Amino acid sequence: MLARRHDPIVAIATAPGRGAVGIVRVSGRQLAPFVRQLLGRDLRAREATYLPFDDAQGQPLDHGLALFFPGPHSYTGEDVLELQAHGGPVVLQLLVQRCLEVARQPHGDALCLADLRLAEPGEFTQRAFFNDKIDLAQAEAIADLIDASTAVAARSASRSLSGAFSQEITVLRDALIHLRMLVEATLDFPEEEIDFLQKADAWGQLENLQAQLAQVLLRTQQGALLREGIKVVIAGQPNAGKSSLLNALAGAELAIVTPIAGTTRDKVQETIQINGVPLHVIDTAGLRESSDEVERIGIARAWEEIAQADAVLFLHDLTRIDAPEYQAADADIATVLTQKLPQTVPVLHIWNKEDIASADTPSRPAAADGLRLSAKHGQGLDALRQRLLEIAGWQSAPEGLYIARARHVQALQATSSHLGQAHALLQTADPALDLLAEELRLAQHHLGAITGEFTSDDLLGVIFSSFCIGK
Repeated sequence: MLARRHDPIVAIATAPGRGAVGIVRVSGRQLAPFVRQLLGRDLRAREATYLPFDDAQGQPLDHGLALFFPGPHSYTGEDVLELQAHGGPVVLQLLVQRCLEVARQPHGDALCLADLRLAEPGEFTQRAFFNDKIDLAQAEAIADLIDASTAVAARSASRSLSGAFSQEITVLRDALIHLRMLVEATLDFPEEEIDFLQKADAWGQLENLQAQLAQVLLRTQQGALLREGIKVVIAGQPNAGKSSLLNALAGAELAIVTPIAGTTRDKVQETIQINGVPLHVIDTAGLRESSDEVERIGIARAWEEIAQADAVLFLHDLTRIDAPEYQAADADIATVLTQKLPQTVPVLHIWNKEDIASADTPSRPAAADGLRLSAKHGQGLDALRQRLLEIAGWQSAPEGLYIARARHVQALQATSSHLGQAHALLQTADPALDLLAEELRLAQHHLGAITGEFTSDDLLGVIFSSFCIGK
């Protein structure tokens, strides 16, 4: 895609399937002769014109609206033609084929758009990025806005698209560039008697920059959480109520629930929303020793999901809490969880069947040992939802929250690490200014990766290939 980014491109820009309206979009340089040949007339810039879309024999394929956006005042920064027709798949495909056909016809002394080809996923937005219409964070926000599943996510993606996130990165970058200028000026003029760094309060500037970065990082982590969510795996022995808990959280009968142990043989996954935050909840097979080959496969898959979890809900059955064999099996599961999971992955103990458990059970856990609930009747679910938000690290959505991605968080964390190294160097009696300058340069490099100022072609390919064709 990157090697052919100057080719003219065409694609259907609306979603697959039938609809009232469908759009075919063409982008390239100097499209005016092509438009004239395709439509039999010139179009006024940014003005909708109703006309027939004819085939090679002059017979109308459809009637609709045509709009011409001369570059650079267009979505891609190139000339853009949009044909708005009826949204039937066949009609739109015929229009695309007609565009390709016209592009290869001679016009006067030259060929018009002889290299016109079908667009690849995300190629229109990629051109907007290359032509400085948007930066990389804004390009990603377009995809996030399309994929938004909640009103909170949509509003946050819209803020990122408007440049709110990019503006914060730009402020950090400008402050970092100013600090780099001071350090490198000192390197360039070592004979000067004036201590440039001390006079310019480089220490104070760096500390202010670190404080600003910490605030941006916090908001970015919240924005990434809003987009990515967390993976929550429900684990425990058979018949502890795992499937019932998934159904209760999802508000739908997703998993089969029976009194028969081992009913769940494979994972059942559902994404739920709590205060706009997506949580990917996975119900797994009951953990136990089994001679059933199918159940053993399900249990192995359960452990695979647990190993990849961001949080684990360890479900216990209050009605069996005093049975020695049940206690021993729970203890074995807890031991394996400790071995398989990093210490950073929280394990929340959930004591289920509160509605039928005896109130005077000797081993009844205290409230501090976890949450007690009834998945069947919904008792305690609100407390569990709140606890899941706390585990995820979600705070009440701050004003002006923007959507973000895991790569943004990683870039800011790398920036913070380099600034920390720079701060440590400045604290020494005789700072190694060449090392200090290098740490600041690396910090700026990671900041620039967020907006695309410093970005590898491989990363661009990954980002834009996740878009739909026509966007």
